[in-house]
Amino acid sequence: MHSASVAPQPIEYTAAFAPRPSLTHVLFDFDGTLSLIREGWPNVMVPMFLEMIPSRAGETEERLRQLLTDDILRLNGKQTIYQMIQFAERVQERGGTPKEPLWYKHEYLRRLNERIQDRLGDLKSGRKKPGDFLVHGSRPLLESLRARGLTLYLASGTDEVFVKQEADLLQVTEFFGPHIYGAKDDYKAFSKAMIIDKILRDHGVPGAQLLAFGDGYVEIQNTKQVGGMAIAVASDEAHNGSGQVDPWKRERLLGVGADAVIPDYRDAESLLGRILNR
Repeated sequence: MHSASVAPQPIEYTAAFAPRPSLTHVLFDFDGTLSLIREGWPNVMVPMFLEMIPSRAGETEERLRQLLTDDILRLNGKQTIYQMIQFAERVQERGGTPKEPLWYKHEYLRRLNERIQDRLGDLKSGRKKPGDFLVHGSRPLLESLRARGLTLYLASGTDEVFVKQEADLLQVTEFFGPHIYGAKDDYKAFSKAMIIDKILRDHGVPGAQLLAFGDGYVEIQNTKQVGGMAIAVASDEAHNGSGQVDPWKRERLLGVGADAVIPDYRDAESLLGRILNR
C-alpha cells in the first residue's frame, strides 16, 4: 500500500472542460473503471505473449516486453480478441506461424481465470465484500448518478457472460438493469462505438448529452468523437484507494481528449456538481 503520507491527487480538469447540465446518459467501462476482479490482467497477457513470440537476433527481452505491452495497452477497452489479432500479426511478421486469434484468446482466459479464481470464490462465499473489488467510491457515485435521474450503461471489452456474472457479484447490476454489454463470439457484432450509437439512437439524444467514465483509450475516444464528455479514470488498480493517478493511463487518456482525470471516485460529488452545475 502507498504510505498514508502521500496525499490523494485532486481532480485534474483540462482546458476543454466545461459544465454540461443537459447530460442524460452515462456510459461506464467495467474493468479498471468499476471492477478490480481482473486487476493485473496485463501480467497474464504479456508473459504469455513473450513465451509464444519468436524473438529477433539481438533483441533484448526488455525491448520485446515493451513492444508487446504497448500493443496491449493501446487496444485496452476494445474486445480481447483485438489484442490477440495484433499478437498473431506480430508472430507472422517475425517469420512464425501464428495460431488462430481465438486460440490465443481462450488460452489467455484460461490463465487469467486461474489468477482470479480465488477472488471470485471469496466474493461468492462472502469472505470478501463487493467493495473490496470496486474502484474506491464506485457505489456512492452510481447511487448519486441514479438519484439525479441519469440512465446508466455498462460496456466492456470482456466477454458479456463474464461481465454480467461479475457485475452481479459486485452488486452493481441494479444500476444498469438491461443495459450491460460485453464482447461476443462474433466480435464484429459488438463495439463500444456501437453501444454509444445505440444509446443516442434509441433515446433520440445528441452526443453532447452523453457522459463516459473509462480507463481505456476506446471509450474516451468514442465518446469524444460523438461530442460527449469523457472522464478518464486513471485508477491505480494495484493500490485501490491510494488516491494516486496511474501516470501511464493519465498520459494516454489525455492524449485522446479526456475532459478531466481522476484517480478514483473519492471526489465524485464535487465532480458531478461541476459537470452538472447542480
